[in-house]
Amino acid sequence: MEPGRGRFVQGGDLRVWVWEEGVVGAVPVVLVHGFPDTSAVWGEVAGRLGGRFHVIRYDVRGFGGSGAPGGGKEGYLVERLVEDLVAVVREVVGGPVHLVGHDWGSTQGWAAVAARPDLFLSFTSISGPDLGHVADWVRRNRSRPVKVFGVVRRSWYIAGFKVPVVPELVWRVPVVRRWLHAGRRELVNGLGLYRANVGRRRARPVSVRVPVHQVELTDDPYVVREHLEAAEPWVGELSRSVLHAGHWAPRTHPEEVARHIEDVIDRVGGGK
Repeated sequence: MEPGRGRFVQGGDLRVWVWEEGVVGAVPVVLVHGFPDTSAVWGEVAGRLGGRFHVIRYDVRGFGGSGAPGGGKEGYLVERLVEDLVAVVREVVGGPVHLVGHDWGSTQGWAAVAARPDLFLSFTSISGPDLGHVADWVRRNRSRPVKVFGVVRRSWYIAGFKVPVVPELVWRVPVVRRWLHAGRRELVNGLGLYRANVGRRRARPVSVRVPVHQVELTDDPYVVREHLEAAEPWVGELSRSVLHAGHWAPRTHPEEVARHIEDVIDRVGGGK
């Protein structure tokens, strides 16, 4: 295993900070973080995968060492996130990779594998449903309002994130930042993800041809089984495993998360 190395890659309209480690020339695995993390949340997972794979992780736009978009919330549209991900895959690997996403990293991963299936060998989704799948699930369950409310209420915090100014003031409180293991830059910029994408009118979801594996976190207060099941009508090859952990499993249970990822890669035939 070679020592890690960092560099910038030109994303859609800004520079993205990328970190590579593991075995150069081995099967490539790209890890994408969510809110309000940076690529550092994958540190221990990447260390475990690095013995077998070429591991690539990067800071999403507005986070960590990557640039932040100008011009308001439109810079955080999922389409812009996908442009950055595609740029990283093309520049660093030049061919298809195994993709792993957590939280918003998973949400953008869904959009990426739907738009560019040629670039991905598999997709492992952890606590980040596709927004279109969830909207479709809500429509299909309109006649069951109690069930829908039980799922939608898990996202109560999003309404607060969309309120102007107030969240930015909350992020100034040091104890809040420590509780979330996050910096103020990430917390403030990350609001753009919610304000640009949640509640946005969207087209019918696109069928996903890439093999997808969902890791169900049993103690996740934000993402429940129904969020995962929302993908079932839209994915041709879908599997699921269970991990008894909370939302930030990549940080709290890195060994188990790495093992789930390895199992997926081995099953689809991409491991060595």
